[in-house]
Parts: sequence; structure tokens; C-alpha cells
Amino acid sequence: MTEVNKTTFEREVLQSSLPVLVDFYADWCGPCQMMAPVIHQLAEEYEGKVKMVKVNVDQAQELAMSFGVSSIPTLAYFQGGQVKGSSVGFLPKESLEQKLAQWGRA
Repeated sequence: MTEVNKTTFEREVLQSSLPVLVDFYADWCGPCQMMAPVIHQLAEEYEGKVKMVKVNVDQAQELAMSFGVSSIPTLAYFQGGQVKGSSVGFLPKESLEQKLAQWGRA
């Protein structure tokens, strides 16, 4: 899973031909640590369909603020350079899969 920052965000997320799930996280965040294996598993399962990247909010505070991230983990689903959906807090795999399906239709 690719880590993106202010410099690479536009290329990796906004200009992506695939939909992109962005995981806004921090290393010290317990729920973020619980979410990481779920996202890694889905990244493998959705390879070629949905790109999954992560943004460390401690290292990319401006980026997090520009998307209104005030709690973590925040997951944001981008399609065509636009946010189509978001979720805050830990989600089990099944719930995240439902969100991805829902956001993909938005």
C-alpha cells in the first residue's frame, strides 16, 4: 500500500484512473492500527479495481486539514478527483466492503 503526502497526493489520488480509498491515520492511533490489516487485505482483493493509499496525518497535517479530517482513522473514497464518501473510526472488513460498494455507486 502506497503512502502519499502533499507532494504525491494529486498524482496518486486526484489524477488516478481508478477509484482511490485514502486511509488518514497516525502511528499512535489504536483504531488506526486495528484498521491497517483490514485495508491491506482489501487492497489485495480489490487490486486493479480500487487503489488504496494511506496518509500519515502527523506528517501531512495540511493535507488532512484540507479534507476536513478531525478524527482518525478517516477513510475517504475518491473517484474522478472528487470525494464520493467517507467514514470515521474502525470498520470491520464486511462493513468496509459495503461502504466501498455504496460509494462506488455514488
